[in-house]
Amino acid sequence: MDSQDPPSPDSEQETTYRKQRRGIGGIGWAVIGVVFFGTLLTIGILPRLTQRSELQAAVKEASTIPSVNVMTPRRATGISNLELPGSVVALNQTTVYARSTGYLRRWYADIGDRVRAGQLLAEIDSPDIDQQVLQAKAELIQAQANVLQSRASLAKGVSDLKQARANLLIARQSWERWQVLVKQGAVAQQDADTKYAAYQANLANVEAAQNTISSDSANVKVAQANAYAIQANFQRNTILQSYKKVTAPFAGVVTARNVNTGVLITSGNGSTNTGNTSLYTIAAYDALNVNVNVPQSSSALLNTGQTAQITVRELPQRVFTGKVVRTSNAIDPNTRTLLTQLKIDNLSGALRPGMYASVKFAINRTNPPFVVPDSVLVIDAKGTQVATITKNQTVHYQKVAVGRDYGTELEITSGLTGNESLIANPTVDETEGLHVQPIAETK
Repeated sequence: MDSQDPPSPDSEQETTYRKQRRGIGGIGWAVIGVVFFGTLLTIGILPRLTQRSELQAAVKEASTIPSVNVMTPRRATGISNLELPGSVVALNQTTVYARSTGYLRRWYADIGDRVRAGQLLAEIDSPDIDQQVLQAKAELIQAQANVLQSRASLAKGVSDLKQARANLLIARQSWERWQVLVKQGAVAQQDADTKYAAYQANLANVEAAQNTISSDSANVKVAQANAYAIQANFQRNTILQSYKKVTAPFAGVVTARNVNTGVLITSGNGSTNTGNTSLYTIAAYDALNVNVNVPQSSSALLNTGQTAQITVRELPQRVFTGKVVRTSNAIDPNTRTLLTQLKIDNLSGALRPGMYASVKFAINRTNPPFVVPDSVLVIDAKGTQVATITKNQTVHYQKVAVGRDYGTELEITSGLTGNESLIANPTVDETEGLHVQPIAETK
């Protein structure tokens, strides 16, 4: 068939049918594609949209709950160092006064000198006491002579009594014999009466001798008592005379000399306005005491015999060891501290009374407290508290008791178990029962 011939009716229908089928097929494939891609979009986009909405809701909810930094308390170490200021004092220090009045003849020790017990420090001229000693000595000699005289008189009286008793015995025997002779008629009654009178006279002599002995005995006692009194006065003046030599009461160092040669010295201890002054001040340096005021919270942790390290600023390379020897056993109501005294050897003389010292105690604690930063504390009208986070993530204020303060940290002696979450820096916004979002602090 020629290409220019017109198509037949059958071929036109076939062509139209084919066009229709081709159109229907394209639409179907388009629908299928739309459905397929719609399904893919539904599977991929819808979950993302859901997650996005949930995330937005979570962010919105989180934005309404405040976040707080939290931390947990830590247990303190079993051995705690308690460092306190102390004051070095002399173990024995005294002011030496004169017991004798006079002029200072000479002094032998000056400030800074080491002296031994009994060493001569100064001599005093005291003529008055010298004369009193001489007078007391003379009176004592006289009193002792009176005692001897009284005893001699007593001895003579005893001898006279013996003689009187012998004469009395002879007179009595004579009188008894003459009575027998009178009864026999050998002698006259008058002679017997004479013998009786002699017997009575000797009896009176014996009684007189006995009275004399009693009087002499009393005189001896009086003389002896007087001699004892005078002897005591003599010994007193002799002791006062010995005080002309001023000696050191114990071994130590002279810290003050207050007199010079020729100064008038008045006996006494300076308690009255008699013009007397101290001669020397002596302090024992071989052993010193360190006084420390221990806070009430730590007073129960110290025991007698416990050692401590003692340092002074002027000797940074030296560490001294002291031992607790005593405490006042009473808390000072003004400072709430316990006065504690430590003894320290100072044979080298490096330490001096009056020095400021630092005393460090190593304290063993069987149940150490918890340690927290000072920023966690809330102090108000209800007392000392910390803000804790409960299991429901709400704020709860817990009362606590504070122990030692280390500056940036402090001890909590009661109120915590150690498992709490504490708000690191509580503010007035964290009220009781507030729901919060805790954020653990990083170390």
